[in-house]
Amino acid sequence: MTNLAAVMTALETIQIQERPEPEPGPSEAVVAIRAVGVCGSDVSFFRYGRIGPYVVEGDFILGHEVSGEVVAVGQGVTNVVPGDRVAIEPSVPDWTCAQCRAGRYHLCPNLRFLATPPVDGALVQRLAIDARTLFVMPESMTFEEGAIVEPLSVGLWGCQRAGLRPGDDVLVTGAGPVGLLAAEAARALGARTVTITDVVEPRLELAGKHGFDTELSGSGSGSSRSFDVLLECSGAPGVLADGLARLGPAGRAAVIGIAKQNADLPLHTLNWNEITISMVSRYQNTWPLGIALISSGRVDLSGVHTHSFPLAQTADALAIGATDPTAVKAIIYPQDA
Repeated sequence: MTNLAAVMTALETIQIQERPEPEPGPSEAVVAIRAVGVCGSDVSFFRYGRIGPYVVEGDFILGHEVSGEVVAVGQGVTNVVPGDRVAIEPSVPDWTCAQCRAGRYHLCPNLRFLATPPVDGALVQRLAIDARTLFVMPESMTFEEGAIVEPLSVGLWGCQRAGLRPGDDVLVTGAGPVGLLAAEAARALGARTVTITDVVEPRLELAGKHGFDTELSGSGSGSSRSFDVLLECSGAPGVLADGLARLGPAGRAAVIGIAKQNADLPLHTLNWNEITISMVSRYQNTWPLGIALISSGRVDLSGVHTHSFPLAQTADALAIGATDPTAVKAIIYPQDA
């Protein structure tokens, strides 16, 4: 039996190669990967070979939004059994450092994260991984929905970092997949209203279909409205400062989108209003909640999964966002080689 993987061998180049058949070590499980969502970080590694300090060197496997089916378990594994359908949290901490012992495993200095160099990702037919990162899905959930738990978790953690409370009015800047899912998370957690801004009209159209208020950035629409919470998901220049200016007294912000530049902020105004700004690094303990929200229908994923690709067309999946303005979330199916 072959174990095929989509391997990035050079910038914007994918080859299908065979990888060794994985065996589960102690506390590990082998998962047959069923669905892998394409993330903006995958696209950045594919196009540019790096994100900040993380640089691709040599052959590399992308993909960290992932679900699958357990096919084998190692010694000591009790939370899953072969046949379980699972959503996979792509973070594997060392479980022993000071951050892990304090409950902040997502800040572990030795964290191994799928598809972050030098750790290969999940665009492979079978993968051995720490079983503690596996969360069983109900039969009502699809593998596609299981893969989307990862970007939803980014939004859920952003809401927690912003201290979102029921009844808050929330502004989400950036209507890409993470922004849309952050808005869904905010509504599920009790936001009174959610408004999404973007410069791309098709994205705002989808947000409107999800029942959110929308604003075309730069149009001046709704610019005087005040909010309790800002979820900045774009990472675009100037957006954070503009969003902070729209927070009322004691407003809270979570910076979710990774900016490529320093931010020039009006600290005097932020000081007077006691605005709180929290940074977001991935997520912590969000998979059970994400699965519950999706399986119960509290989070609406309609229109999020727009494109499907077999493993052999991974390069096309990574490029679709730049060629099709209707693309939201492409999903790759490793078992369809």
